[in-house]
Amino acid sequence: MLQQFVGALPEGEVQSAALGYLDRFERGGASRESASALIARRYYELVTQFYERGWGDCFHFAPRRKGEVLAAALRRYERELGDWLGLSPGQKVLELGCGVGGPARHVAWDFGVEVTGVTIVPYQVERARELTAAAGLADQCRFVVGDFNRLEHRSGSFDAVYTIEACCHAEDRRRPFGEAFRVLRPGGRFAGYDWCLLPGFDGENPEHLRLKEGIEIGNGIAALRPSSDIVHALADVGFELERVGDWAASGDPGCPWYGPLEPGFSLTGLRNSYAGEAFSRLLIRVLQALRLAPPGTDRVHDVLRLAQRSLVEAGRRRIFTPSFSWVARKPS
Repeated sequence: MLQQFVGALPEGEVQSAALGYLDRFERGGASRESASALIARRYYELVTQFYERGWGDCFHFAPRRKGEVLAAALRRYERELGDWLGLSPGQKVLELGCGVGGPARHVAWDFGVEVTGVTIVPYQVERARELTAAAGLADQCRFVVGDFNRLEHRSGSFDAVYTIEACCHAEDRRRPFGEAFRVLRPGGRFAGYDWCLLPGFDGENPEHLRLKEGIEIGNGIAALRPSSDIVHALADVGFELERVGDWAASGDPGCPWYGPLEPGFSLTGLRNSYAGEAFSRLLIRVLQALRLAPPGTDRVHDVLRLAQRSLVEAGRRRIFTPSFSWVARKPS
């Protein structure tokens, strides 16, 4: 009955999928990193519907201005990315890790371009196509199942490439960045935002390590890496770097990027509180007992709550950002 409450998997597979997902993190080390694509796919099979219901069709954060609601900040964030790319009507654009296609639809509408979105999750492609048809943008947006480490597109076939908080799922960023370089025409730009550890992260600090692990398990990331990893990967594959920095820091200090996840007095804040967490978990257990939610839904809920707590704490300590940004050009 509530298969869509969880997402891409049949009801009978949710619990085993959740247990298998968590087992990948139990193994740790190189074994975990070598399974980065599998971890990411399984994670989004489990959580995509949760994301849609709780966040909308754009699965990313955004620095906010004073008084700016999250939806407006997300849209502005995407327009800024298009401006950095220098998009103009009729261009062909590729998105690496497109989710259910929210940013692709916005970029296509705002700039008059044709966007191709790639995701490793078949269910997300299905949802992206449904939502795009409903928005009347099927002639401007197409979505395909694919691995951004090994794209099937021809070399030099895109005018611009972008990614939003997706390449953190790669075992080695040089692979998707190298594919972006290959499919770009000479002189084309590659821009994006991604999840990184900031210089304040201390690998010898147990609390910092705990939060890093919580973000990884809670968000389907095999291994978080420092922001320098992005800079080095771009240079290694041949890009010329035009701009780089933590874009989350551009927001109003009173409206931090993790603000929507913080406990507070609003309905959303109550839902993010420990009381809200306890209530929602109790509700899920009742639904499971009544067979109105598939077994394993409570485990998915626990993973998402771990993500929420870890992101807020890491954000407050300034050891992590979801929005380390760059603009790079393929030499002409």
